[in-house]
Amino acid sequence: MGEQRSLPVPEGLEGERLDAALSRLFGFSRTRAADLIAAGDVLVDGAVPSKSDRLRAGQWLDVTIPPPPAPPAPRLEPIPGMSILYEDEDIIVINKPAGVAAHPTVGWTGPTVLGGLLGAGHRVSTSGAAERQGIVHRLDANTTGAMVVAKSELAYARLKRAFKERKVEKRYHAMVQGHMDPLRGTIDAPIDRHPSGDGRFAVVAGGKEAITHYDTIEAFRAASLLDVKIETGRTHQIRVHLSALGHPCVGDFMYGADPTLAAKLGVNRQWLHAITLAFEHPVTGEWMSFTAEYPDDLARSLKIISDENA
Repeated sequence: MGEQRSLPVPEGLEGERLDAALSRLFGFSRTRAADLIAAGDVLVDGAVPSKSDRLRAGQWLDVTIPPPPAPPAPRLEPIPGMSILYEDEDIIVINKPAGVAAHPTVGWTGPTVLGGLLGAGHRVSTSGAAERQGIVHRLDANTTGAMVVAKSELAYARLKRAFKERKVEKRYHAMVQGHMDPLRGTIDAPIDRHPSGDGRFAVVAGGKEAITHYDTIEAFRAASLLDVKIETGRTHQIRVHLSALGHPCVGDFMYGADPTLAAKLGVNRQWLHAITLAFEHPVTGEWMSFTAEYPDDLARSLKIISDENA
């Protein structure tokens, strides 16, 4: 049995299509709204509607929101190419390879950091939801680089707080199309789910605060290598911010990258790597900084574009 919501149609939604109105009222995608309507989980004035019906202010909506499906348990298997940069009783810092999600989610069938660590016999904190125990921050599945996982319960609590309070330094290297103007700057633009409901995120008025600082390390003919520091940790933040300026990460087809340039450089994912992660050790208080080497595909593409520039 899902959550029951009953409310009158507000005047601001007069004349809106039902699926669009549900999306605005409850914050889920148009696709999910259409699925609820098709499943008979939405009534308008007690009658079963069509998703394209136009609403009138004051009509009564009854909506049953089913509980989200439970994420699968992590697959316990060591992950080739996932190297350990540091480990002690409280934390483990890894260099995450591409194609690996942080933890299991609905719809993801590939390997996860959590499953890889547990499968290789590492102890991980049991704090947090079962499918994301020990995970205090995430990298996108196809973003590589430095990531910390909590092993003790104390480390989990303190690291979660440190990330929330922006006391963790997160630096990335990104290869973007074209040249940044200015060469260094700050992008301060709110981010939320893209209105299309297709899994993308976008700069959206009224979204969550997102701040990205960038500096050009080197400009090549068709692309630039950037050093990026983020203050906030929104989903897809760097990818969305750079794409919004017209400079998507090379190979980031979700956010408008040029397939020709990506193919020339041998890149089939976003060129984005978490190069440095620095934070206060959650138990000893010591300031620690970890640097993750580029994976082979990014190092190879950088050589190709550098040789071209020579």
